[in-house]
Formats: sequence, structure tokens, C-alpha cells
Amino acid sequence: MRPAVAALAGVVVLAGAGGAWVAWGRTPAPAAVTRAATGTERVIRTDVAQRGQVNGTLSYDGAYQVLGAGGTLTRLPAIGAVITRGRALYEAGGRRVPLLYGSRPAWRPMSLGMTDGADVRQLEVNLRELGYTGITVDRHFSPATYYAVRRWQRDAHLPVTGGVPLGQVVFLPRALRVTGHDAQLGAPAQGPVLHGTSTVPAVSVALDPAQLTTAKVGDRVQVTMPDGRTRKGRVVRISPVATTVEGQDGQAQSTVPLTIRLSGGVVSGLDQTLVQVALTTQVHKDVLAVPVVALVARPGGAYALVVGGRRVPVEIGLVDEMAGLVEVSGVSEGATVEVPAG
Repeated sequence: MRPAVAALAGVVVLAGAGGAWVAWGRTPAPAAVTRAATGTERVIRTDVAQRGQVNGTLSYDGAYQVLGAGGTLTRLPAIGAVITRGRALYEAGGRRVPLLYGSRPAWRPMSLGMTDGADVRQLEVNLRELGYTGITVDRHFSPATYYAVRRWQRDAHLPVTGGVPLGQVVFLPRALRVTGHDAQLGAPAQGPVLHGTSTVPAVSVALDPAQLTTAKVGDRVQVTMPDGRTRKGRVVRISPVATTVEGQDGQAQSTVPLTIRLSGGVVSGLDQTLVQVALTTQVHKDVLAVPVVALVARPGGAYALVVGGRRVPVEIGLVDEMAGLVEVSGVSEGATVEVPAG
């Protein structure tokens, strides 16, 4: 196994009576050093991934179009507004058109006597989430559904009929962050009215097709924001279709769109900001690994681990900076190695 010299290029050796511990950071000023306190970790068997940096663009996941169903547009939300369940997406003829959550668009009026269907269940889920109880969430528009719809319509300042005519609500998978208008006030509310994204922070990457051999949905990544802070994320989508554009040299260049969903909440920073993404470039499966900080530098660029108070020479392989692990050989699984305390 060849030492991962490049991956350890940022390692600093701290010399002391007990050996030279490997750490990440800048070289400290010379000072009198005593043996540092130590803790212990075990040699484990796991998968170790090496990552490379690619450019990405910070945005929000998903792209959604809101279609009008008639009337005259009398109100549109502001660009950047976030519309949640039960709130108005727009107004047509002075009447608000609320957003409800669902994966299927409305395709027929809903009322007593209609045939059962997934759209009824979708409506009932929303009624329950909005606080209207006493209904059974199923595919059947029952009298209980009828009365729940009436209560909701009254509270939402909609015509109280107990039925939901086509166009009274819009179903989208989640809350909408408005990014643009497709029609003007006073125009017919027919066809595209506005568009937007979800509120889930995401990063899009135009990936070189050659890197698809290692990238896969579910991969963990690390994203470096413009302010230098990092956020963790996961690959949630890899397009099955490549996009071809003309490069600066006039040659056609193909890329594959890849989407990363960030962990945590709101992301500070402007939409469409450039970020750096650490993507998996190589994986070694079912190998022995230890924390990177357990490595002790030896002369000639070699490394050792402190096992039972003595140094055991080891060879290193891939370095997984996100996990803080390094692949090693020359020790046994389960062996206890020393690491810097704290």
C-alpha cells in the first residue's frame, strides 16, 4: 500500500518526549515541550473514502411552476416570499388560492358523491395538518370530509360550499420559495402564474462524467461556504442525462448535473453563490483504519502507531478527512492505539 503523501501534505509534526504526533494546522513556534497527555482508540475495520474538490453553486432544491385555473390576477406574492401550507399563492378575481401539500396536482373537483381517489386522501391529509379533526384520512370523500372542508373554507375566507372546485387550491410537494412571476397583475390567471423552489438548501454541481464512477446517491460530502465555514450534506440526485455545452476552446464539453442537500437549517449567503464541494474520488472498502491524529511521524516520511507503549511501524493508504480516519496496515483489528488527549 503506498503512503497517502498528498493527502497528508497539510500535516504538522509536533515533537515531544513521547514521539511526534501528527496534527492538522500551522507549524507552531518553537517552545519547550513535555509529553502530552494521551487517550486511546481502537483499530477498526471500515470503508475509507478520499475526496477531491469541485465547484458547486448554492441554491435551493427543486423547481416548481404554479399554474392558474382562470380568473384575473389580482395579487402576486413578493419575490423571495415563502408560502407555506394554507397560505395564498396568488389571488384571482380577489379570491385567494391557497397552497396545500401533495405530490399530485388537482385534476378534478372534489365533493360528496365523487369516486374514491388519491386526490381525496391528499386533501384530507392537509385538512388534518391544518387542525381540522374528526375525519378519516383515506381515499373517500365522506360527510366528515364535507364538514371539515366547510370549516376550512370559512376560516380561509373562501366560498363555503363543502366541495373543492378545480382551481380553488394548488398542490405542491412542499413550501414554495417564490423566485419569479410568469404573469402580470390584471392578466388572465391561466397557465404559468409564478415559479419557485423549495426552502431546502442545496448545492448543484456540474460533474465531469469521468467522476461518475465514484459518485453515487447517498454519498456524504462536505461543502465549504464563501465565509470559510463548512456544512455537511448528501448527494440526493444524479441526472441520468448529461448536458453538453461549448467550452471556451470551442470544444463540446459534457457535464452531469448532481444535487447535494445540505444538513441543518437556513443557509446564510446569497442564492447562486459559488462554493467548494469535497466529493468522493476513491473508496477502499473493509480496510483497517485509525484516527489520523494517532499517526506518529518517523524519519524518511514513514509513520508508526503507539501500541502498548511501543511504536509499531505502519503503512498508510487513503485519508478520509471528513471522518478523520486513515487507512493503515501493519497492526491488528481491535488493537488499542494512543492518540492525543482531548
